[in-house]
Amino acid sequence: MAEIANKINHAASEKNYSMMTIILFWCGLVVVSSLYITIPLVSIFSHTFNVSSAQATWVSSSFSFCYAIGFLFFGALSEQYGRKQIILTGLISLTIITPIIGAFDNLNFVITLRGIQGIAAATFAPSVLAYVAEMFPIEKRVTTIGFISSGFLMAGIVGQVISSLVSQSFGWNYVFYLLGAIYLVTTLLVIFFIPRSAVTENKGNILAPFKTMGKVITQKSLVLCYIITIMLLLSFVGMYTALGNYLSSSEFGLDSQDILYVRSVGIFGMLLAPFAGRLVAKFSVKKVLHGGLALAVIGLSLLGFSSNLIFLIIMSVVFVAGIAISVPTLISLVGQLGGAARGVAVSLYMFILFIGATIGPVISVNLLKTGSYTLTFEVLAMLLGIGLIVSFLIKKESAE
Repeated sequence: MAEIANKINHAASEKNYSMMTIILFWCGLVVVSSLYITIPLVSIFSHTFNVSSAQATWVSSSFSFCYAIGFLFFGALSEQYGRKQIILTGLISLTIITPIIGAFDNLNFVITLRGIQGIAAATFAPSVLAYVAEMFPIEKRVTTIGFISSGFLMAGIVGQVISSLVSQSFGWNYVFYLLGAIYLVTTLLVIFFIPRSAVTENKGNILAPFKTMGKVITQKSLVLCYIITIMLLLSFVGMYTALGNYLSSSEFGLDSQDILYVRSVGIFGMLLAPFAGRLVAKFSVKKVLHGGLALAVIGLSLLGFSSNLIFLIIMSVVFVAGIAISVPTLISLVGQLGGAARGVAVSLYMFILFIGATIGPVISVNLLKTGSYTLTFEVLAMLLGIGLIVSFLIKKESAE
């Protein structure tokens, strides 16, 4: 009888972890989607508010900049007040702020509110990574982080697809109204189905993580990881910014609906993210990182050399697949190198990752001013190639 009871309890535990993983994956998907929803809206904002494309991209860049800054604080705050509490604070804030953005018809207000939205969204990533480390068994952590990372990455496609569909059918304002409703539902899911962390929260000095940060950035291997990090979303967001412009040019002449389909195909490349943990277990973290970066560089470098749409779509999937493998793998490597300071090391990783997302569209838009799509894609590929070269300079995989 006791054995049967143990099996029932074990099955219940398995189901609980599976449900928690699905909800946290969903949270990662919808929270980070806010970063990408304005990529397809740049031309709409430019036309609606009568500003240049470079000015309109600040609707995206203001979010990603504030999002990145937030990572430096919310990891420490979650230590102080609890992981779930900080995640819920962010989701409730997003539920309120997001629909308000759609109610404004002034670009400066939209840019400002997008910055505030970015700060609210920044509560999730550093808190959830620490939450998984505390609440999940060791054997489940890599898989769970893989799923959450795939949610982050899929947001790059899903956010653009939803934004394109809704804006075409109802107008750009309704993109934010819909997302606000999604955040309300997500908040309820977290309240009722995600348990609080079982550990005693740290009531120590909130500035302690910032002091640790000074030690982290003096470690050569981590600095090299951070150089790679900034190139990942810089190239990812930059590529999709340029791709939409490229596909709508006279070279292809695709309309918004066709471009939407092309963006959607990129999801197939994201499917590799949850398997990064298995690849690391088989080949080692550095070899998988080398392979992922090489795949991404190849896909991106070949994007600008063909006017064949099928080839272009295939190369975009190859590029996305490489990024999908690299992001969770690099998180794993940073965690190893961080040692006892892995929480701060990963928070700094997330900060730098989304600084890259801030810079990406700005670089892409300015390169597009040259009138050469090939140059735009090749410069982005070159920057990511620097990350690939740097990855071979990392000498050790664990902190002393």
